[in-house]
Amino acid sequence: MLGPTKPVDEAHSISTLDPMLTTDLLQSARDLSDDIVSLRRAIHQEPELGLQTPKTLAKVRAALDGLPLTWREGPSCTGAVATLVGTGEGPGADKRVLLRGDMDALPMEEKTGLDFASTIEGRMHACGHDTHTAMLTGAAKLLCAQRDSFAGTVDFMFQPGEEGYHGARYMLEDGLIDPLPDAAFALHIMPNAPFEVLGGRAGPLLAAADEFNITVKGRGGHASMPHDCMDPVPGAAAIVGAIQAMVTRRFKAADPVIVTVTQIHAGTAHNVIADEVVLGGTIRTLSEEHREKVHRLIADTAKQTAAAYGLEADVELTLGFPVTVCDQRAVALGQKVAQGLGGEEAWLDLPDPIMGAEDFSYVLQKVPGAMFFLGVACEGEDWTQCCAIHSSRMHVDENALPRGTAILAGCALTFLEEGWS
Repeated sequence: MLGPTKPVDEAHSISTLDPMLTTDLLQSARDLSDDIVSLRRAIHQEPELGLQTPKTLAKVRAALDGLPLTWREGPSCTGAVATLVGTGEGPGADKRVLLRGDMDALPMEEKTGLDFASTIEGRMHACGHDTHTAMLTGAAKLLCAQRDSFAGTVDFMFQPGEEGYHGARYMLEDGLIDPLPDAAFALHIMPNAPFEVLGGRAGPLLAAADEFNITVKGRGGHASMPHDCMDPVPGAAAIVGAIQAMVTRRFKAADPVIVTVTQIHAGTAHNVIADEVVLGGTIRTLSEEHREKVHRLIADTAKQTAAAYGLEADVELTLGFPVTVCDQRAVALGQKVAQGLGGEEAWLDLPDPIMGAEDFSYVLQKVPGAMFFLGVACEGEDWTQCCAIHSSRMHVDENALPRGTAILAGCALTFLEEGWS
């Protein structure tokens, strides 16, 4: 996942963080290690899906009970924003920064064998959202303890519904991120990436992810007499091939487009020609220009190919998350924090975008900021052989979680102190 290091643009060169700041941050985060890990495991054992994660939010609020935070919740989901106002002096008094962690799990069976494995059948925190929430909670504790040392406002965004449910968009629509912050940061763990190494890149980091369903309509009948029917299967097969050719011939490789047919549904028996075939799949793009173009061409290709077989095709497109675009200044800031905490080797520039998707993209459409990937492969192991996210056997080295907590807190403090320096 992570590639070789590259220098940051000279316009945003890295200055050294205050050694005392980084030492204190990392040690404070390590002092919270037991709390962070315990919360992560409690969340992991009771995974919740979609926009409703009340048990997870209750665990977070219990962990932060009594701290100088004000809370906002909305009607559309169980998302919540906790706000901390610094009482110290400094140039950040008029600045606002947001840190985000997601809370929902995936509908899949866990096969890790962990002592704290999911207790709910068919649900698992296989994308690391349990760790994201625990690290964000740790960052809130850490910054509350240092409230007198900085000026400015920090919003902690605890978000459900990241796994395809548009939770960030709902929280924005509910006004939970109003006023908008001046900067926003998020972490995503990677279990098949080097231990405690932070990776990021300016520009497109993750793809837009949309879905399509194509219904190819014919006229069914007996499989021994196809001449009396309008068999939709050959036409549907031709559409699959035509879409692949369309992608390779109509889009430049430098701005990637991926269209994958993942589902084909037709028929009920070996001797029956079905009336219709349904094709389903995913569309991944890294620019709005290509996103709009591929939507149009999929519809045209499906309809015209179907017509060549004497069939009809109905095309339904479902918009998913937009492209996740990271601000160059925010990436430079994250690199500075990571290297301040762990040295030069603690940062890796990602050479290419990843074609997965993230609904933190909704926040980054409105606010300059960045998402980073934190390597959590077990220390000392060959990280290239570790299970990736969304694996039923995914493991996380929890010793990396305090580093993630310190990175989140460090991004907030550095922005409030220095802005986009």
